[in-house]
Amino acid sequence: MANKISFTRSYSDLSTGQGFQFEFQCDRCGTGYRTRFKPFALGTVSGALDAAGGLLGGVLARTAGLAERARSATWEKAHDNAFLEAMEELKPDFIQCPRCMSWVCRERCWNRSKGLCKTCAPELGVEMAAAQASRVVEEIWAHSKMAEEDREALKEKSWRAGIQAACPDCGVPLEGNPKFCPECGRKLAQESFCTACGAKVSPGAKFCGECGNKLTTT
Repeated sequence: MANKISFTRSYSDLSTGQGFQFEFQCDRCGTGYRTRFKPFALGTVSGALDAAGGLLGGVLARTAGLAERARSATWEKAHDNAFLEAMEELKPDFIQCPRCMSWVCRERCWNRSKGLCKTCAPELGVEMAAAQASRVVEEIWAHSKMAEEDREALKEKSWRAGIQAACPDCGVPLEGNPKFCPECGRKLAQESFCTACGAKVSPGAKFCGECGNKLTTT
């Protein structure tokens, strides 16, 4: 067995005193691949000796202490071997991208046709679908903004600002709401509009003839 195996830097050691287990994660999507739990044969024996030493003391206690030290060295060696075996077991599920050097899972994050990970060489069909969805969302937001501008234009202060009357005699444009034409001096009738719907109302009317809104008299 080789002493060193090049493999992903993203892994979790789930080993205990009773056995060994490891989990390796894809550098791109984070998907984890876990090995099966491998029991440590001396773990159960050492536990029994510890219990006996705690109950009876004396010789058994010293025997348990020696067993613990022997178990620690044996456990470390078994742990290293188990880790190498785990890497060999799961390495076929991963591949290293030659461009970004990330270790990614073959199942989800490897672009086989390009020989690169999907971060370096995204699948064009997926990118196209994402771009189209993003464009639809942008259009929805743009439409919503236009609708808001339309609602603003319906307010009285907006549409009234765009109205410019003219003198019926000389045709000169009238700014504001003058009582007489500044050009020819003709007396101008004061027109009234409904504050609810904007319809023109007759002088002295108490209600709008279009929407029935009650008019305020000045």
